[in-house]
Amino acid sequence: MKNLEINTDLVRKTITSFIRSETKQAGFERALLGVSGGVDSSLACFLAAEALGPKNVLAVRMPYKTSSADSLEHARLVIDKTGVQSTTIPITAMADEFINEFPDMSRVRKGNIMARSRMIVLYDQSAAFKGLVVGTGNKTEILLGYTTLYGDSACDFNPIGDLYKTQVRQLAHAIGIPQVIIQKPPSAGLWVGQTDEGELGFTYAEVDKLLYLLVNERRTPQECVKAGFARDFVEKAVERMRRYHFKSSMPPIAKLSNRTVD
Repeated sequence: MKNLEINTDLVRKTITSFIRSETKQAGFERALLGVSGGVDSSLACFLAAEALGPKNVLAVRMPYKTSSADSLEHARLVIDKTGVQSTTIPITAMADEFINEFPDMSRVRKGNIMARSRMIVLYDQSAAFKGLVVGTGNKTEILLGYTTLYGDSACDFNPIGDLYKTQVRQLAHAIGIPQVIIQKPPSAGLWVGQTDEGELGFTYAEVDKLLYLLVNERRTPQECVKAGFARDFVEKAVERMRRYHFKSSMPPIAKLSNRTVD
């Protein structure tokens, strides 16, 4: 779909300007982020390094005992290519201390604990590094609620949150992120063999086309079906958007006075 094509030069310029502006406005000069070896965090790292300078960016690798060796190696490729500062802080001990209390815990619960453990690490490191936490979630994940609340969704600002996964890959190609990272199946690395598309039940390429019609062009589900999308696919995507919309907003505050926060 040509509508998903972006002007990579303009987007790159806009995002790097955004990173500099948000960092300066908050009174900081530095930023940090978790780098998993996936295309989203790799792109965010490249953009942050370009915007703030490599010495002002900290990439944090946070492996769990089931994390693949490839994820660590691919994260190292990004760190080496950008020249940012880096540290590796395993989360196995802190996550398992809680997970082991509940032998029947589901994989989803374990995955949420891992994601939130990583965010504890990042915000601790933000205090030590004196930098803001950069988000790495893309627009597709945000719309579908494919994120852990107060886990990977937590950040001080998100430079790639208005890029669909398809567009993230376009910009990654243009910036020069290693092909091995761009081409590998997206995965949160929460358990062996886990992939984003396997959990969602459809590919990012498929759902991005649908989401563009639903969100950017404000087409109705019925119009999307007429455009050629399978009805059950449209209904599944729309239901995910409805069900998980709360994840993309700050918690609502009951209004009692004439001046309520937010």
